[in-house]
Amino acid sequence: MISFDAPFVLYASPIVAVVIGGLAIWARSARVRRAAVWSREMGAISARVGRGGVIALGVTALLAGVALSGPRFGRRVVTTETKALALVVAVDISRSMLAEDVAPSRLGRVKQEVRRLIQDLGGDRIGLIAFAGRSFILSPLTVDDGALQLLVEGLDPDIASAGGTELAPVLDQAWQLLSAGPAVADRVLVLFTDGETHDSLPAVLAAARRLRREGVHLILVGEGEVDGARIPLRDPAGVLTGYQEDLDGNVVRTSRRDDILSAIADAAQGALVPARLGDQAGAVRDLVNSYKRAPQTTTTAAEDISRAWIPLLIAVAILLVQTFTRRTAALAAIAFLLLAPAGANAQGRPNPADEAWRSGAYDIAADLYQQQVLAGQGGDTALLNLGTAALALGDTARAVPALAGAARSLEPELRYRALFNLGLLSLQLAAADPANEESHLTDARRLYREALLLRPEAEDAKWNYELAVRQAPPGDGGAPPPPQNPGDGENDPQPDPQAQGLTREQAEQILNSMLAEEADTRDRVNRRRTQPTGRRRKNW
Repeated sequence: MISFDAPFVLYASPIVAVVIGGLAIWARSARVRRAAVWSREMGAISARVGRGGVIALGVTALLAGVALSGPRFGRRVVTTETKALALVVAVDISRSMLAEDVAPSRLGRVKQEVRRLIQDLGGDRIGLIAFAGRSFILSPLTVDDGALQLLVEGLDPDIASAGGTELAPVLDQAWQLLSAGPAVADRVLVLFTDGETHDSLPAVLAAARRLRREGVHLILVGEGEVDGARIPLRDPAGVLTGYQEDLDGNVVRTSRRDDILSAIADAAQGALVPARLGDQAGAVRDLVNSYKRAPQTTTTAAEDISRAWIPLLIAVAILLVQTFTRRTAALAAIAFLLLAPAGANAQGRPNPADEAWRSGAYDIAADLYQQQVLAGQGGDTALLNLGTAALALGDTARAVPALAGAARSLEPELRYRALFNLGLLSLQLAAADPANEESHLTDARRLYREALLLRPEAEDAKWNYELAVRQAPPGDGGAPPPPQNPGDGENDPQPDPQAQGLTREQAEQILNSMLAEEADTRDRVNRRRTQPTGRRRKNW
């Protein structure tokens, strides 16, 4: 059965078609009269041509009206095959994450990055865990991005019953959550924390090694600064009321613990995303994309499909036939075919800077690339070309700013090549400047780590990174490059079709029940605090 979004437009379409047809008849009559005034033969020729134009315009107007009325009919079944992996996001919500050494705060930045990550990994089965002194599951593995976004927005230290930060329980709970899903795809844990754990490091490392044995890929994302910052306390209106104090009444200063994060990453053979990286979600996404996904099939059905394109397509076809069958249109088409190759050749002229580069004239190429950059031509590609040509010349003054600008590009391939060349420049400077060798090697390791986050499989970047590590003085080595475990998953079996999404109402129920449970637990904890005890625990 056919239905219409705007029946009034459908009823008015014949009237509009008659009006436009009448205007076309009047215009044609006026043209014939003016031609007859010029000469009788011209009038006769004008009367013989253009008779079909009146009918074409009227029918086109009628079909356009039908299209605007929004006809709907039929049923369409769409089957899509996607590839998904099992991924758990664990977020540190301890009070140390309220430190504002990064904008707007450590936890605020994490929420922004997690929301972007969920959006970028649409189609993957994602679970959510929040942890502080305790770890609790907010969402099982699901493909419902909207529910996950709602839960991420509600993350706050007040929903945690126990203060402090314990990493071993969250690693164990994430493994249990990932083990509940099918094992046909890679399993990934992405952990956002400042690394300031209050449980014993051996227990954390034992949990990390268990993840490695069970085949879970761990990606640690560091937050905060190493210099330390105070933890602000604010009222519900956001007004600063003081700073977090320890049990002795001293103001707490919290800092990012790179030593703990690096030790956990080494134990799990995982990757560590630096806190200073501007696009942490993008780095995690690039790492996750190298893992194996399991194929899954989704079938959706839609009723009353919009068919406005059918009358619109017929109307356009009528206009095109009417246009290209006229004598003037045919002449215009012939002229276009004759002139098009000349225009294409003009636009396809080679870039003189590229020609100079290929011929080995790097000085000329660098000057031409610099002119393009100053003229605003070529964008980030021109910056990369300028920096590469200057690097070939040994012109550090031009190579560093150009490559640094290209390294901020939003295009991953351009950013990788710029970081690779900057790392190569740092290695060259380390060899040429022994007095500052340690500083240059540190820069080289940092740059190649960031490059490997973009392309974990890049052998050249791995080799140069290892070279920078080997040349470093004892005790000054960098973190190992992120591991890779690529797989195409083309012949993997179908997963168990239990990836049901959460509705918004279900997500709110989970959040509300969790808040109620945590409030009761907090009351019990507060009552226990009033009793004498010999144990003193950090609550931040």
